[in-house]
Amino acid sequence: MGIRAEQKEKTRRTLIDAAFRQLSAERSFSSLSLREVAREAGLAPTSFYRHFKDMEELGLTLVDEGGLTLRQLMRQARQRIADGGSVIQISVKTFMEFIERSPDVFRLLLRERSGTSAAFRQAVAREIQHFTAELTDYLEEKQQTSRSYAETQAQAMVTIVFSAGAEALDMNEKERSALAERMILQLRIIAKGADAYNKAKRL
Repeated sequence: MGIRAEQKEKTRRTLIDAAFRQLSAERSFSSLSLREVAREAGLAPTSFYRHFKDMEELGLTLVDEGGLTLRQLMRQARQRIADGGSVIQISVKTFMEFIERSPDVFRLLLRERSGTSAAFRQAVAREIQHFTAELTDYLEEKQQTSRSYAETQAQAMVTIVFSAGAEALDMNEKERSALAERMILQLRIIAKGADAYNKAKRL
């Protein structure tokens, strides 16, 4: 990559980080203006258009990055599992750490999942599908079950995780700990139910 290309990528990264920094419990992406993001990034508003067509393109990039960040963390969790440990406990712990460290990234995914922009809703749906697909791959391999059963189990687990994540955003540490324990129990019930169902189907 040449110096000019590196500088362009660095400036683009600055705009993305500036937008993420402005998100909060009180501010959604739809409330941000191009000028605010450019000012936070230390750039002139006209410079914005060298990197993004409009605010929607920037927002879609944030959704993609948010989903990728979560998937990468869960991949790391699976690596930790491979080294020894409870699948569900480690996965829940990793997810709750993500909520604690990057609450506004998760808020972005939640808000845009049911927002007014069809493009944003579709983008979040794609990220959830990617997340579900990776979990399906894992369950199919580890449980030696059919693709359809693994996918159904993964969908149920992802639904519980995202719902709990929404609750966790406004909880204190003690409440989050209790929520994590509840999630672990719920996911274990699903896992045991799936296992029993698969065994019954083989009989």
